[in-house]
Amino acid sequence: MRSNHLKKLTLFLVIIFVLSTFILSGEQGLFNEELLKFFKYREMGPARQGGRILIIASPPGEPFTFYVSTATGGLWKTENNGTTFTSLFDDYGSIAIGAFTFAPSNPDILWVGTGTAASGRISLLGNGIYKSTDAGKSWQHMGLEKTIHIGKIAVHPEDPDIVYAAALGYHFSFNPERGLYKTTDGGKTWLKSLFISDKVGVVDVILNPSKPDIVYAATYDKWRVPWHFE
Repeated sequence: MRSNHLKKLTLFLVIIFVLSTFILSGEQGLFNEELLKFFKYREMGPARQGGRILIIASPPGEPFTFYVSTATGGLWKTENNGTTFTSLFDDYGSIAIGAFTFAPSNPDILWVGTGTAASGRISLLGNGIYKSTDAGKSWQHMGLEKTIHIGKIAVHPEDPDIVYAAALGYHFSFNPERGLYKTTDGGKTWLKSLFISDKVGVVDVILNPSKPDIVYAATYDKWRVPWHFE
């Protein structure tokens, strides 16, 4: 065991030495495939019940901080480049995350849409949309309970109070809460911006970054019963 540790330590020191030589010498040619072969991907977690990884997002200006949202394991945050993770969404009624984002103009404002967005064999129900104004330390429920599955959230690039939520609705039945929702007051009230029918939900939404009044939404005609999967 000690021998393995010594080998790893030796390799680590060799890599540090090579990198130091490269940085100090300023020779760009040293940074090549021969050097990169020493680097390998490693699993950083969270493991076990995280399920599918849906979104990885890093706030601007914080290179060692990023969030990881999972399909069936809540929302996680690291502030040390993945060395450790903190679970942020254990106590809010649903660990199924369909959508996650932060406000581009204020990365401390986070949004989570609950409910499995993918209509797979097992689709965990959600209970609406949540907002945090302190980078995930606490959360407030902001409604949309009956949307059940939220597939995407888009926040205005300059005004954090303008938010869109794409709602799929129940996978196993029809419901009029499907559609695209918009708030202009930070989630206090919601307007159904786009509605096609009680059979067709909205799974995705994106804003044009240079002209955020231009909104694109993708609809989702999906219905299933235990004996049939369209």
